Amino acid sequence: MDRSEQRTSPESAAGAAPEPWLRGPVPGIPPILMPAAHALMQAAEDIPRAASSLTPHELWARPGGAASVGFHLRHVAGSIDRLLTYARGASLERAQIATMRSEGEPGEPPADAATLLAGVSTAIERVLGELRSARTDTLFEPRGVGRAQLPTNVFGLLVHIAEHTQRHSGQIIATAKIVRALGLGA
Repeated sequence: MDRSEQRTSPESAAGAAPEPWLRGPVPGIPPILMPAAHALMQAAEDIPRAASSLTPHELWARPGGAASVGFHLRHVAGSIDRLLTYARGASLERAQIATMRSEGEPGEPPADAATLLAGVSTAIERVLGELRSARTDTLFEPRGVGRAQLPTNVFGLLVHIAEHTQRHSGQIIATAKIVRALGLGA
């Protein structure tokens, strides 16, 4: 058994469960969408672990000018909402555009971890519900994204939601570590 297998086996990490992709099929998810579901489930576990203990000051710190953890948390929730709108074949509403434009603003008072994580959790649960109810015979129906109506399809949007969420999950983890290491919580 190599080190990778040891790290992800059910017996590893003092009995911790393996990563979602190693736990088997997710009930109700069509097999073609299973990798997207597993990626979203991984993000749903990793994001709170990285951000739940951050103070509002840490959440909104921008080390070296990087985007804040707070931005990434809001962006995950907002982008899932926007991409699901495109998957339905609809256009964004004014409120969605306004939300997108304000994702980097902490608010007054600044949003805290519990509030931001609740938004992420709700958004991920929503997209998992969409994956469960997805009709596989419509996955390759064309869809347009943005004002330019850039071409994609339902499948492409659902997969992009998962990979985009994973990308920001990694940024949340890395930025949270940097913020803590630099002592930016004061």
